[in-house]
Amino acid sequence: MTPVVALTGGIASGKSAAARHFESLGIRVTDADAIAHSLMMPGSPVLRQIVDSFGPQALTDQGSYNRPWMRQQVFADPDALARLNAIVHPAVRRQTWLQLEEPSAQPYQIWMIPLLLETGQEDEPDAVVVVDVSRDTQLERLLARDGVTPDSAQRTLDAQASREARLAIADYQLNNEGTLAELHRRVDWLHQRLIQDLA
Repeated sequence: MTPVVALTGGIASGKSAAARHFESLGIRVTDADAIAHSLMMPGSPVLRQIVDSFGPQALTDQGSYNRPWMRQQVFADPDALARLNAIVHPAVRRQTWLQLEEPSAQPYQIWMIPLLLETGQEDEPDAVVVVDVSRDTQLERLLARDGVTPDSAQRTLDAQASREARLAIADYQLNNEGTLAELHRRVDWLHQRLIQDLA
């Protein structure tokens, strides 16, 4: 199987920007979040299980996943979050590995997974890249990007693994405190390094 490089990092750290640049270099990217969204389309087995567990409020009037309502449920209740994760994570994991196992002639592939550490999958890839920024930078970008309140942004960060915990599992770090051009240069350098290291 083509070597798997997990790309992870906290919310608003710049994972998507890094992944897009890896794609521009010809590297296949499998996005765990995109897979999760696709598995929760109206009428899907995963969405039916969520409704069975949480009730009809888990759906909007149009029959799609009621993300704002569900977010309120799980942030206020660790047991509810565990119930949701028990439905979603195994399904995402199965579909992700089906994609990662598809044949490829590339030197490596990227598995973009924000919750690598939180889902206990840190030992599964061949290497781990952490996109790293300070907590202050995360907060600033999150407030600008999502228009949330400072309190809500703090709670979101607190619900994720700490920066220190992520860096502890990193084989490679991508600092993203600077400009997009600087990130691209760092990805270019890391691309060559990964080709050498995973050969």
